[in-house]
Amino acid sequence: MQARRIVSGAAAAAFFFLACLAAGPAPAAEPPPQTALCTTCHGKDGVGLTPDAPHIAGQPAMYLQSQLRAFRNGTRKHEVMAVIAKMLSDEDIAALAAWYSSVKLEVRLP
Repeated sequence: MQARRIVSGAAAAAFFFLACLAAGPAPAAEPPPQTALCTTCHGKDGVGLTPDAPHIAGQPAMYLQSQLRAFRNGTRKHEVMAVIAKMLSDEDIAALAAWYSSVKLEVRLP
């Protein structure tokens, strides 16, 4: 009897997790204007151009939002990102996260 409750609880947790990943604003057809702040390091499509700039294309929107907020409030440290994130409103962060999470990457092998 108890094993059944554990499985049900695990299934509910998995459903909740997947629902959270799907939640968030729909991506825009065009990148939001705030991407101009990102392209120098993260590239036009979110593929990092500098050694310390990670690829942000295709990352979950929820993850991108949490990281931008962490840079903005100082819990995550990075000299450049702290300055950029401080300029972003919650709406800006949501728009950027929606855009970069919607970018699909394709790997081609020679």
